[in-house]
Amino acid sequence: MKRIFSGIQPTGNLHLGNYLGAIQNWVKLQKDYECLFCIVDLHAITVPQDPAALRSSIRQTAAAYIASGIDPKQSIIFQQSAVSGHSELGWLLSCLTPLGWLNRMTQFKEKAGKDKEKAALGLYAYPVLMAADILLYHATHVPVGEDQKQHLELARDIAGAFNRQYNTEYFKLPEPQILGQATRVMSLRNGTKKMSKSDASEFSRIHLSDDDDVIRGKIQKAKSDMEAGITYDLEKRPEASNLLTIMAAVQGKARGEVEAAYASSNFSQFKKDLADALIAHLAPIRSEMTRLLKDTAYLDKLLAENALKADAIAKANLKEIHKLIGFC
Repeated sequence: MKRIFSGIQPTGNLHLGNYLGAIQNWVKLQKDYECLFCIVDLHAITVPQDPAALRSSIRQTAAAYIASGIDPKQSIIFQQSAVSGHSELGWLLSCLTPLGWLNRMTQFKEKAGKDKEKAALGLYAYPVLMAADILLYHATHVPVGEDQKQHLELARDIAGAFNRQYNTEYFKLPEPQILGQATRVMSLRNGTKKMSKSDASEFSRIHLSDDDDVIRGKIQKAKSDMEAGITYDLEKRPEASNLLTIMAAVQGKARGEVEAAYASSNFSQFKKDLADALIAHLAPIRSEMTRLLKDTAYLDKLLAENALKADAIAKANLKEIHKLIGFC
């Protein structure tokens, strides 16, 4: 059996980077894998969240998954906090994880910045919870972006540490899947920074909920350069490269094909075409999200039913883990 596990934090509106870098690829994986797609709200609270906003974002994330093409009859879409096994296994694995391994995690350093002494333990230790998320379901494959590869490597290390500690081969090492062209969608205002919900500028990202005029306005104001033609060069032309990558991903074409088509174009024409392509692609998703969010009872029921399915898998595996540890 091949099983996929992946998830996105419900913090604010999902954006184009979440969609192109993750969700769009998940939709394709449903054909060949048993899939669990989680709304990772336990990870979201590693930084302070407004409870009402968090509840709303959980529903928005579920709606975005479904509207993008994840079939709730085929895949398990659920809320992380509804399955207590995530927290339990996170603790069990934290007792096997050396501090030195966590000290190497670059994302903590980036997120905590200069105030790392004030950062919460959860922010520091959340890679262990991420490992628990994956190992709890014996996921064989994990779709990851370039920036998450280090965390998956840690999950593999922790699985190995458990196996050695208890003289078993219980945990198989999950394999990374880096899919698609847009594995790392960058900010529209700075081609060297990842597109992020936390960026102060709304013009740095396109939300899945943005209307046509907003999308067009954000693309028109996207940072460009003075070079002739639209060509791909990550080092010298990060913004042009990012926009080319987005166009290729949205159109389902090879990046080289798109680059050849616009090699002699100016940014004005390219941005117009990119906005048109994005609107055509995202409008149906936005429309379906709007419809789903009007029926919160349906979304809540779906998440509750799917949590039971995930919990059944988690409890069966935790029973075996308890035996190996010596709890029973």
